[in-house]
Amino acid sequence: MGRVVKVLRTLRNHWKKSSFAACVLSYGGYWIYGKHCDSVLRREACQEAREFGRALIGPQEPLKRATVILNPAASNGKANSLFEKNAAPILHLAGVEIKIVKTDYEGQAKKLMDFMEQTDMLIVAGGDGTLQEVVTGLLRRNDEEAFSKTPIGFIPLGAHNSLCQSLHLATDNTVRRITSATLSILKGETVPLDILQIKSEKEQPVFAVMSIRWGSFRDVAESISKYWYLGPLKTRAAHWFSTLKEWPQTRQASLSYLPPVPRPPEMPTEKPQRPNLLHRIYIRLQNYWNPPVEEPPVEPEPEIWEEKHLSTLELTISTQNKNPVKNRTDDSMVLSVEPDTLTVGQFITEGIKKAENPLESTEHTLQIEASACRVNLPEEGAGFYNIDNEAFEAMPVEVRLLPRKLRFFCSAERREELAQGN
Repeated sequence: MGRVVKVLRTLRNHWKKSSFAACVLSYGGYWIYGKHCDSVLRREACQEAREFGRALIGPQEPLKRATVILNPAASNGKANSLFEKNAAPILHLAGVEIKIVKTDYEGQAKKLMDFMEQTDMLIVAGGDGTLQEVVTGLLRRNDEEAFSKTPIGFIPLGAHNSLCQSLHLATDNTVRRITSATLSILKGETVPLDILQIKSEKEQPVFAVMSIRWGSFRDVAESISKYWYLGPLKTRAAHWFSTLKEWPQTRQASLSYLPPVPRPPEMPTEKPQRPNLLHRIYIRLQNYWNPPVEEPPVEPEPEIWEEKHLSTLELTISTQNKNPVKNRTDDSMVLSVEPDTLTVGQFITEGIKKAENPLESTEHTLQIEASACRVNLPEEGAGFYNIDNEAFEAMPVEVRLLPRKLRFFCSAERREELAQGN
């Protein structure tokens, strides 16, 4: 008992050192426990992947091949380590023959897609920028019709992973997010996603999976990192300082658009059974003696564009990939025109929300569904676009929706969760 009293008296006399030691030990224990939980998640994922590797295949059946486009610079240079620890072991244990292609500089993924050979699956390991480059490079190919049928897996390793919440269950744990995304690739369930084709007069077309943004909220969001020293107040401070430099921050543009188009029925994924030989001979003889009459070509109806002149804080053109399994009668993208009547306080409040979720709209946002649109901007001071969180110089563009153009691997749990919300 005397020894316990002596220890307590020592702790009381040196309370500053004792408090510091308690904080260090608490943080160390929490860190070690977090590492242990991550290790358990990796082990469980590897055990599940091993079951795929144990599945029997035919003697003439080749292994599944996967091409991985990895951006080592994503997540502040941690992407390579995150992939090697959390994703690569799962793919190897599942018996997938993987070919890893690492990018060395921004924009290289677009060029690499020109040399990509046919593969069973394409895996993008990076963030929004890497995914946007891969999709753009893939759809710029001359034989894009054949390659666009290749299913795509997205392993979120970047600072921005906008598509992740549409394909996988939301989680703040990095290891769980990566392992679940990798396992969903092995399970093979896919969903079709719409793509935006963004074309200007000068440049080659750029393709986006989520959105294109232009306006004040986008510009302020790019400057938030400059106020890092303000900690949690940096987002509020960036919006407030921007109003001191310029107010109101309205943008002038001309917008013309086409209405949505009806969604065609989905084609069956399974090939119909081939008719027997007698039936095929009968059909050929019938076509020989009574050839079908060729119908005259139907001229397409002229496109009727509706035009609007905008005065707005921000214009956002987004796909409806936020819920890719929702039943829709039309194929359309959403044009969101933010009002220019916000006060400074409202601008700061809504800007903080948009910094967390760029596709969130304000209360009085005008939303238009369209299949294509043209955006005409002023010649000077147009600023920049954000195309899937990547900056591009703003210029007049035509944006067209490519409905259900690519198929992405999706977790069954997330698909069911989204289907219940319909």
